Amino acid sequence: MLGLVVIVCIGLLGGIAIGLQAPLASTISQRLGMIESIFIVHLGGLLAAGIALAFSGGGKLAQWQSVPPVALLAGLLGVLVVGSTVYNVPRIGVAATIMLIITGQLCMGVAIDHFGVLGATPRPVTLERLAGLAVVVSGAWWTLRH
Repeated sequence: MLGLVVIVCIGLLGGIAIGLQAPLASTISQRLGMIESIFIVHLGGLLAAGIALAFSGGGKLAQWQSVPPVALLAGLLGVLVVGSTVYNVPRIGVAATIMLIITGQLCMGVAIDHFGVLGATPRPVTLERLAGLAVVVSGAWWTLRH
């Protein structure tokens, strides 16, 4: 039970971080520009991760070549996440931006689970999953319309 509480808390913490990052990165973007905002956000992440690695003696960073090359695209995808956020927040607001991001994540997650790609355990699409996804997609549409 304690393990589940920790998992939920970490998940909620990640969601809170996205909720805070969106308007903060948008503020940087509005004052300096979109590319500058993406750079500053990732520079902050680089510094934070670098400090954590320094305290852990570098961890397994020296073994980075053992990672499948496609996995290294994660950094580029992070640029797209921040870029879409800083672009959308001033245009549609924080809630609608985050709703679209979550909708995209869930759609991709269902596809990855269904096909079992990128190391995921296959979990076929069911009517229940499709119904849940339809609720989220309609919620995103509703959020954008009102």
